[in-house]
Amino acid sequence: MEIPGVPPQLLQALSQAADQGQGRSQRLALVGGAVRDLLLHRVHRDPWRGLLDLDLVVSDGPPELGQPAADCAGDGADPEDPNPPAAHRLALALQAQEPAALGYCHVHHAYGTVELELHGVLLDLATARCETYPEPGENPVVSPGALEDDLARRDFSVNAMALVLEGSSGALLDPHGGLADLERRSLRFLHGCSVADDPTRLVRGARYGARLDFRLDPASLEQVSATLATWPWRWRHGDAPDLAPPALGTRLRMELELLLEREPWRQALALLQAWGALELLDPALQADQHWRRRLAWAHRLGLPPLVALVAGASQPLALAERLQLPHRQHRLLAQLVELRQRLEADGPTAGWAVSRWCTLLEGHGLSAEAVALAIAAGIGPRRPLLRWWLHWRQLKPPLSAADLIAAGARPGPELGERLRALRAERLDQERL
Repeated sequence: MEIPGVPPQLLQALSQAADQGQGRSQRLALVGGAVRDLLLHRVHRDPWRGLLDLDLVVSDGPPELGQPAADCAGDGADPEDPNPPAAHRLALALQAQEPAALGYCHVHHAYGTVELELHGVLLDLATARCETYPEPGENPVVSPGALEDDLARRDFSVNAMALVLEGSSGALLDPHGGLADLERRSLRFLHGCSVADDPTRLVRGARYGARLDFRLDPASLEQVSATLATWPWRWRHGDAPDLAPPALGTRLRMELELLLEREPWRQALALLQAWGALELLDPALQADQHWRRRLAWAHRLGLPPLVALVAGASQPLALAERLQLPHRQHRLLAQLVELRQRLEADGPTAGWAVSRWCTLLEGHGLSAEAVALAIAAGIGPRRPLLRWWLHWRQLKPPLSAADLIAAGARPGPELGERLRALRAERLDQERL
């Protein structure tokens, strides 16, 4: 089996290490996007997109006590564990077999996973596991399992295939019909509760759809509609943001960040809206017809795209809190809300002098980014806000403080007032 960009000796070394298994039988398989993209390359002759890393799953075999733990950097678990997970035993076998080719290696004892570099390629090794969801949207409960169990916990059938490494070859394991769906370029959920268990799968589906030109199959579309209509999650819009389950909070944010920063975001967000899935964020965003313009302006003005998306929500601060946006982004949205309230409180702005616009936009803790976000969000009249962003904020008084002091002025509050008056005079010579 050949994978573009992967040294043949790497797969051979992995297979040999699995055969050794540190005294136990092991089953090692390449899983996830690498398998999907490799088959797309072979079946559809899609351009090879390259691999940043390889995901592998190791099935645990019958235990034998007395085996040492892998000698890699760890996270503080007991290094004398006599029964390490399969991925840790594979790392130990690789260390003994390929000491010169093994670079970075980090064992996550609590999760049964290993990150390592072998023959210059980054690998993620995971011990096969089962997952059950105690409640829709919550984090799953994980337990050891077989390779088939590990595939059954994935999002779509095209991502639930594995290449079992056997010597220098790979045998395709496809228990969910992923190859047939791949040939149809179809995204199909593995079971009827996929969306209820983990609604972030919808965001991943939009990412795959936009990047790979895949579409949800009819049964999966029906599942999306039915799930969103029944809303099986304990948290609902209007509830306290901190009570939302992870799949409607932090995990949803992480998937959205990947979509906006790495994928064709226009196509991906259009898919989410067509599926009704922007309802997961906010009903106003599902009905929003201006997100393309808002995000295009955000890219032009150097704003975080997720902030620009959230700005269209009915309650952007509540959504920011639920998604746990970074403090700076949350503060930026708070300033946007403040600016909108000031504009509404001041009434009609027609006929305002330039100096009055500058006083509004430069005072009371507003940042330049907040004005840029207002431009992107279409809050207030665009022309004066854009003129301020591009030009007015850079204008200075015709005389500096040093000039005024040299002319006899004294330092102090009056000097500051004089400078502001001079700048206002200069600003009011500008035209809107």
